[in-house]
Amino acid sequence: MSGTPPGRIALVDVNNFYCSCERVFRPDLENVPLVVLSNNDGCVVARSAEVKTLGVSVGTPWFQLRDLAKKHGILAFSSNYTFYGDMSSRVMRIVGQFSPDQEIYSIDETFLDFARQPHLELVATGRAIRARIQQWTGLPVCVGFGYTKTLAKLANHVAKKYPEWQGVCDLGTLPPRDREALLAMIEVREVWGVGRRLAAQLIAAGIPSVADLQACDPKWIRARFSVVLERTVRELQGRTCLDLETMGPARKEIIASRSFGSPVYRLDELAEAIREYMARAACRLRQQGSVAASVGVWIETNRFRKQDSQYSPSATLPLVVPTDDTRLLTQTAQAVLRTVFRSGYRYVKAGVMLLDLRARRDLQQGDLFGIESAVMTARRAALTATLDRVNAKWGPGTLGIGSAGLQRDRRWMMARGKLSPAYTTKWSELRRVRA
Repeated sequence: MSGTPPGRIALVDVNNFYCSCERVFRPDLENVPLVVLSNNDGCVVARSAEVKTLGVSVGTPWFQLRDLAKKHGILAFSSNYTFYGDMSSRVMRIVGQFSPDQEIYSIDETFLDFARQPHLELVATGRAIRARIQQWTGLPVCVGFGYTKTLAKLANHVAKKYPEWQGVCDLGTLPPRDREALLAMIEVREVWGVGRRLAAQLIAAGIPSVADLQACDPKWIRARFSVVLERTVRELQGRTCLDLETMGPARKEIIASRSFGSPVYRLDELAEAIREYMARAACRLRQQGSVAASVGVWIETNRFRKQDSQYSPSATLPLVVPTDDTRLLTQTAQAVLRTVFRSGYRYVKAGVMLLDLRARRDLQQGDLFGIESAVMTARRAALTATLDRVNAKWGPGTLGIGSAGLQRDRRWMMARGKLSPAYTTKWSELRRVRA
């Protein structure tokens, strides 16, 4: 890495994202140990820094933590996906103000490319990003700069782990000797893409640190391990192998599913769940500019309850004409559900799949006989656009297709007994401030 110029790629990452979101409107939770739970409040999916120090791992069932939680005052929250998604969108829009070249990598991480701003002082820019996000959203972030995406990820790790960097690290500003000493202190498992199993293999091969991996011959790495790890080594050495994806690749399939809050036995209840899942899947389909040529549905019993009769079928049905219309996709999913449903079983999960996806712009849509008028096509597009706008503004499920009926007792809904308010997406749940 010596001799490579200072990094022009930045990785902005929200610290402990889910837990930090829960603290934004609850300042009383600062420094309080928190966990966020999975669907139906089952397992830990996110931990605050205080909980990490207690040795709690992601995936730990909540019921196993009751005694520890009581001892250390750990608070648990249900996953508030709508709230987290809205906060993520706010962060990404703020970060995008600093560079037109942005890749949204995940719900809490985004890359920026500053190659078109060669005279920009990066550390000062990183501090400005942190300050603006903190002021405008209340979320803490760290910023790492590197000559490649892999180095930017590594720099972000350094910014988080070492307080002296004050949340912003540009590895390119370090003298070569100091930089090599720093990388020698970091375990190889911290490199982007090096998981636990691969890290064990590297350690066995005498490559325990990031500095050791960086010093390897890429060709030897490829022969001994894989071409993927070869690219990682080249990136650590300052040679770009992973381009910034300012437009994310379109999904090849879209899946929407959930475990139920309570067991479901009836077809009408399953039908309503399928309708809701399809509404979400169809919205994602339109967001990426695709149409689906096939629809799949599956339902599941609990395979871990040996005392139950087991039945977990799935089926797909091709569409005559590929579409992104929620109504047509829902009707097809309901038809598939009716073919696989059997009474007398204790269903605990269901899902829908949109398959054989194609770009909408490449398809001239029409009905089987080509008799659907341009007016009808325009009306259908306007209706789906209205659905998306209403649900984006007022929350998923506000407006939908009623073909499955409307059950008051939605037993299939996720159990989220520890759910925080929708602070930013529902007027009725806005935080109230009194003088």
